Amino acid sequence: MNDEKIVSQIVEHHKKKEIKKRGEIGITWWQLSLIGIGSITGAGFFLGTSLAIRLAGPSVIIAFLIASLMAYIAFNALAEMKINDPEIGSFRDYARKAFGDDIGFISGWVYWIAGVLIMSSEVTALSVFTRYWFPMVPLWSFLLIYSALGVGINLLGVKDFGEIESFFAIVKTSILVLFIIFGVLFVLGIVLPLKVTSETPVISFSTMDWFPKGFKGLWSAMIFALFPYAGVAVVGAAAKELKHKESISRAINTLNLALVFLYVTSLLIILKMVDWQQITESESPFITALSEFNFPYISSIFNIVIISAAFSTFVGALFAITNVLLSLAKDHEAPKILMNKNKKGVNVIALLFGASGLLITILLSLFLPENLYEYLTTAAGALLIGNWIIILSSQIKNRKSYPSLKNPKGKKFKMYLAPYSSYMGIVLVILTLIGVTFNRNQRIGLFISLGIVSIISITYVILRPKIKINKISNKII
Repeated sequence: MNDEKIVSQIVEHHKKKEIKKRGEIGITWWQLSLIGIGSITGAGFFLGTSLAIRLAGPSVIIAFLIASLMAYIAFNALAEMKINDPEIGSFRDYARKAFGDDIGFISGWVYWIAGVLIMSSEVTALSVFTRYWFPMVPLWSFLLIYSALGVGINLLGVKDFGEIESFFAIVKTSILVLFIIFGVLFVLGIVLPLKVTSETPVISFSTMDWFPKGFKGLWSAMIFALFPYAGVAVVGAAAKELKHKESISRAINTLNLALVFLYVTSLLIILKMVDWQQITESESPFITALSEFNFPYISSIFNIVIISAAFSTFVGALFAITNVLLSLAKDHEAPKILMNKNKKGVNVIALLFGASGLLITILLSLFLPENLYEYLTTAAGALLIGNWIIILSSQIKNRKSYPSLKNPKGKKFKMYLAPYSSYMGIVLVILTLIGVTFNRNQRIGLFISLGIVSIISITYVILRPKIKINKISNKII
């Protein structure tokens, strides 16, 4: 599926390096882990965590641990289908095989719209990061600038995002590692805050109220703890490219442990550096924490790096949703005109159609500047983890047809504790969606996502006869 094109290009980049180095085809388990970290880590963590902290307080740590378990289950389910059913390309193809064309259509369009919302949330986060220096400048002006830059770069017809995304994968990982190292120095007393006075409270984990908002606060924060793991569905596409298929377990375990370490350790350090109640949705919690120290420009430098990494994610997201639309058009589930390319090979109409989401975001920022990011993140998160239900349900049904799982000698990869682990994943996703209803702003985002799914479903019912005729005609040709 073409929505996985960025990950495919990153895979190709690593394969070329491996071939040049050893003369072997395929990627190694550690390269898959690196691809995963780079594709998953984005503005959803650098800014979205502020929403989770505001809702849950220090218990946000527990929310992220639960989220990592859910992501681990979803990744394993997708990997099992990828490895044992190599004839099929993407998760919506697995959904179509398991439940028919209607679910395949719905999951494909839900994924595209979720991609539009993620892209919109990324550019909103970029604008929020930039307002750190220009707090009086309206949000919509930065949205307009970044949107224009993102569309312009995609119109240039950049053919290889692989090296770019690989570079920023290293940047994003490095900045988190450096933050953790800085935090360790702070904990050891080597680095001290700027604003130390006799009245400065000492933040101690032993005396900290870990559940200031109760269990309800933890529950309602789950959607924002899950959002930083949103790229799991795309990363699963790279599993098929492993040089040694039996190393998939090692790759999954390494990826999950790396993300848990980076996410949870970073959050623990933030909570140690600054009182969680000082964290707001108007800036990254990393910047809030670093602002406490007397190192010149440290917050600004960190902010510049975050903006650079987030901008690459935004440009890549716009590129990805353009290719999702192209894939839908090829499957006769979107207008054929979206397949038209210009001389540079860019699907301009598909690109502009996806970029229309940016225009809507700019317009919404005029009326909802304070809550825009929360609405977008909630709606995108609800759609994405809703698709996790489809992934897990497809895996439960499709695995019955995999002979390799029944034959120990032919087994390529088997999900641990399946299908019970998949059932547990579905239950956790449903509970997370229920938790979204506890908060007014989140409810609005959830209602938006439910409305989107309803519109897509109704659209399919209306277009089903035409879609089926087109697919039959294509097979005959």
